[in-house]
Amino acid sequence: MHMLILKVLKSRGFFTLLAVATLASTLLGQENLPSRFDVFTGYSWLHPGYQTYIPNAQENIDKGFTVSGAYFFNRNIGLDIDSGNHYGCCCPRIFTVEAGPIVRFPAGRVTPFVHALAGLHRMELRPPFGDDNHYGVIAGGGVDVRIMRHVSVRLFQADYEYAQHNYGLLQPKLSGVRLSTGLVWQFGSVGKPVPVTAACSVQATSVFVGESVTASAIGYNFRREVRYDWSGTGVKVSGSSSSTQVDTAGLAPGSYQVTANLSDGSRGGVASCSASFAVKQPNPPVISCSSDPAVVQFGGTSIIISNASSPDGRRLTYSYTASAGNIVGNNTTATLDSNGAQPGMITVTCNAGDDRNPPLVASSTTTVNVLAPPPPAPTAEFIAREKRLALHSVYFATARPTVEHPDGGLLSSQENTLTALASDFKTYLQSKPDASLTLEGHADPRGSNEYNQALTERRVDRVKHFLVEQGVPEASIQTKAFGKQENLTDNEVKDAIGRNPELSTEERQKVLNNMRVIILASNRRVDITLNNGATSQESVREYPFNAADSLTLLDTRGGTKKDPAPSAKKRGDPKQE
Repeated sequence: MHMLILKVLKSRGFFTLLAVATLASTLLGQENLPSRFDVFTGYSWLHPGYQTYIPNAQENIDKGFTVSGAYFFNRNIGLDIDSGNHYGCCCPRIFTVEAGPIVRFPAGRVTPFVHALAGLHRMELRPPFGDDNHYGVIAGGGVDVRIMRHVSVRLFQADYEYAQHNYGLLQPKLSGVRLSTGLVWQFGSVGKPVPVTAACSVQATSVFVGESVTASAIGYNFRREVRYDWSGTGVKVSGSSSSTQVDTAGLAPGSYQVTANLSDGSRGGVASCSASFAVKQPNPPVISCSSDPAVVQFGGTSIIISNASSPDGRRLTYSYTASAGNIVGNNTTATLDSNGAQPGMITVTCNAGDDRNPPLVASSTTTVNVLAPPPPAPTAEFIAREKRLALHSVYFATARPTVEHPDGGLLSSQENTLTALASDFKTYLQSKPDASLTLEGHADPRGSNEYNQALTERRVDRVKHFLVEQGVPEASIQTKAFGKQENLTDNEVKDAIGRNPELSTEERQKVLNNMRVIILASNRRVDITLNNGATSQESVREYPFNAADSLTLLDTRGGTKKDPAPSAKKRGDPKQE
């Protein structure tokens, strides 16, 4: 087989065939419908491929022509009749007339085909052999390229040719290759003309106002150069090329359409197409913000944090304002400095704007509570006064004050104590206006619960009224009456006597020898508690045996000439108070 290919390449006929095919491929014409009748006329080159010796026969026959006619029943299938004539000076003359099916594959201007033929195969030899008619077959294919409406170039046709002849002792057999090229004359058409069409598209299909939209059109099956004419519904669009820019400035949200009209100037060469795009409703950003921390000391700073997003996917910028203080920052965080602001609430406004012109803006607020500056350190005088307000308890004689004389019952030593307390407390209120005093009344366990409860109420009322008379605001005094509840225990009194640094050993022993009297007197009292707005400080309790009026305070009988004891018929025996 490779020897056959080399022989083909060396022949002059092959190069002639190649030249014709190359010229035809440069003359491609316009697309038309497949033809109904094809008549081929062209040059033909034959390599017989003799398998039996023939005297004086040429290996290649480069003189020849082929004429064929094909009728197509539809777009692809037809009947082909082929006639070939090959001759030379010193070789057999070969003449063929054969027919058979042909199948083509139109693809625009290019049409490949294949055929299979059978029929008469005639060989003419020199005397004494003469002529011989026999059967033969031809099978192969080729490619046609249309260059004009009714003319195509057959770039090549390559066939396998087979025949068997009989001259008696000489029975030559052909098994060779036939190559042809030339022109195909075409008549009629199969099917209807393919109409021209157009397709339009836009990039992008959904935009915001002011964003660019590119519209494009593509034409199909046009025979000539296409002209474009653009128009739009509710939009400004123009141009004469296959693409154009659509101006969306000032458009309201909604759907819009652009149309392209295509024409090649020929009859029927007109088509149009449309494409739509949408202008979207712009959405403002969404923002929330917070402060960290939400409470700062006077002069402190807080970080303001913004959490913002754009539903439309736009780029955001940030800004901040504050009702007081100083705020710095232009991204998702800012710093609030409370210096210069008064104690109280500072409102911070966080703003997020998108990259439109003008931008869409959203705002959110957060608050920062600035605490008052810490109070100045207390002075030595203030500390001393606060210590002095940690008073001794105020003690009462047995059954005092009475029901008849509720404004009595205070001894001189206890009045002096309360007078000093009132003076210090009024001065203390100037620095601590929310301070207060709590008075808690007690009675010794003698007497009934009802009697002792009423007695302790008179005692705290007596102390309260005395302090009010000294100028202490009544609103700064609170009272509690416990009756004989919550009394000091024997061990508590003994422990206090043992820890009292003012008693000598002899005095301490003397007091211990009179414990029953001391315990009773220790529970006839009003305790004073200082409430300074931050912590409560109980009064320091000094017991009745330390007072200048200790004999009266320790007396278990109660009553004086100036302040008679209540009648036993009314309230019971005061000795049992």
